[in-house]
Amino acid sequence: MLGKPNRPAETNAADRVLEVTASMQGTLAFKDPVNLRISGKFEGTLDTLGSLTIGEKAQVDAQITGEMVTVAGRVQGKIIARQSLRLVAPAHLSGEVWTPRLVVEEGAVLDGICRMQEAAAASTSRWLSEEEVAQYLEIEPKVVRQWASQGRIPASREGEAWRFEKSRLDQWIATERSR
Repeated sequence: MLGKPNRPAETNAADRVLEVTASMQGTLAFKDPVNLRISGKFEGTLDTLGSLTIGEKAQVDAQITGEMVTVAGRVQGKIIARQSLRLVAPAHLSGEVWTPRLVVEEGAVLDGICRMQEAAAASTSRWLSEEEVAQYLEIEPKVVRQWASQGRIPASREGEAWRFEKSRLDQWIATERSR
C-alpha cells in the first residue's frame, strides 16, 4: 500500500519559489512570502513579500514593491525595497529607489534617484502616494483624488496631497470586492 509522502504542515518562503521566464504585462501581487525570480520581460506593477530577483537577461519596466530585492538585469521604473536592494553586475536600473539598505556592486549601474532615510521611515508605515495608488488600483490619478476628497477611499491629507496607508487600502479593496 502506497502512502502519502511526509510533508511539513507549514511551508516557508524558501519552499515557495516562482520563476517567471515568459513575457508578462499587468499586476502581480503576493500576500504570502515567496521567492520570486523574473528572467523574462515584465511590464506593470509587482508587489511581493519575500525575496525578488531580477535575472541577468530580464527586462522590467514596472513599479516594484518588495522586501529583499536583487537586480542583475535591466529595470526601468520605481523600486520600493522595504528591507534591502542589491544591484549586481550587469544590472542597469533607471528610475527611483526607496530602500533603507542599498548595495551597488562593481559593474552595476544606478541611474536615478535614491531615497534611503525616507524609505526607512516609510517601510514601517507603508504609505502610498496618489500616483502609487492609481497604479495599484489601475485607475487614473484624478479618480484617486476625487475618491479621496469624497471620502470613498481611506486617505489622509498631507498639505495639498493625499496619502494612503497600504494596509487600510488593502482592507478597503477586500470590502469593496465582497459587495
